[in-house]
Amino acid sequence: MKRIIRESYVEVLGRIWMPGTTAACRYDLDRSAVEQCRDNDGAITRGSMEKWLSTHAGDFQSVTDFSASVEDGADTITIPWGSEDHAYTFEDCMWPAEREA
Repeated sequence: MKRIIRESYVEVLGRIWMPGTTAACRYDLDRSAVEQCRDNDGAITRGSMEKWLSTHAGDFQSVTDFSASVEDGADTITIPWGSEDHAYTFEDCMWPAEREA
C-alpha cells in the first residue's frame, strides 16, 4: 500500500532585518500552526494566513507576498502568490544556482 504524505507550508518573500535585503523562507506548519491560521469563522483564508504571518514570521521585517498549501482534513487549501513576479523572486532567492543554469 502506498502512503501519501501531506504537508502544510507557507512560502514567504519579504525584507529581512538587514536593511534593503530581500529574502525568502518556507515555514512548515504543524497541526497547531494550522489551527492558529484560522479566521474567526474557522476558515483558512489569505487574510487569516497574513494575520498569522504578522506574528510568526519574525525572520522578516515585512512580508512582501506569500503562497501557502494547507492540509485541512481531507481538503488542501491553496493560497497562490499575489503576484507572479513575487513567485519568481522567491525561486531566485531560494535556488539561485538553478535559475542561472
